[in-house]
Amino acid sequence: MRIIDLSVPLANDVPADPPGNDPKIEYINHQQSLPGILNFFPGLTADQLPDGEGWAVERIQLSTHNGTHLDAPWHYHPTQDHGKPAMRIDEVPLEWCFQPGVKLDFRHFPDGYVVTAADVEAELARIGHSLSPLEIVVINTSAGAKFGQPDYVASGCGMGYEATMYLLDRGIRVTGTDGWSWDAPFVHTAKKFAATGDGALIWEGHKAGRHTGYCHIEKLHKLEDLPATGFKISCFPVKIEKASAGWCRAVALLD
Repeated sequence: MRIIDLSVPLANDVPADPPGNDPKIEYINHQQSLPGILNFFPGLTADQLPDGEGWAVERIQLSTHNGTHLDAPWHYHPTQDHGKPAMRIDEVPLEWCFQPGVKLDFRHFPDGYVVTAADVEAELARIGHSLSPLEIVVINTSAGAKFGQPDYVASGCGMGYEATMYLLDRGIRVTGTDGWSWDAPFVHTAKKFAATGDGALIWEGHKAGRHTGYCHIEKLHKLEDLPATGFKISCFPVKIEKASAGWCRAVALLD
């Protein structure tokens, strides 16, 4: 079995989120931790430890939406499925998170383009695949090749309301993107909103979750290394009580 890591790292000083939303990681090395370990054991001195070393540990300040993560329906709206309370990340069925994968290649669409249902249907026809319930559908956008670059957050296409509902109506419950967001980058949507005043354009792919609860993985990586079909995706989220998302180590498994 071949395993492809589809996740990005949590790291300092990597442009992977809008300014002010980036994680902060403090690295504490084996010498810096000595006071902490000595406090656990009264009478212990550094020379009694192997090489006088303590442990390495990190302190991290981050959002549940930093790094590669799985969004729960609660992130999009307080309700789903005709008014039912929206699922939090600790309520997402685990069987959703380990399923056959399908990759749709949308790298040719320009930054800010909003993918339609017709686009999804055309790509499925191109790869010769009919969707089955619970398959995990991921979209490969032009953002994937720009991770870590200053224009990453503004790059790639996004999935519109009708494209998202096309998938959900066919039983898909987990989707994913290598972009910062399932929707088109905000900088492009903001221009459309300024021109039209149409609030329905904002976060339209996410807001499809009001009608059918679903999850999506954001900030995937190396989707260009995947075939269109013939692999499984594992994307189990960290179990955070009542949270809107959970970090995941998303991987693809290929026979």
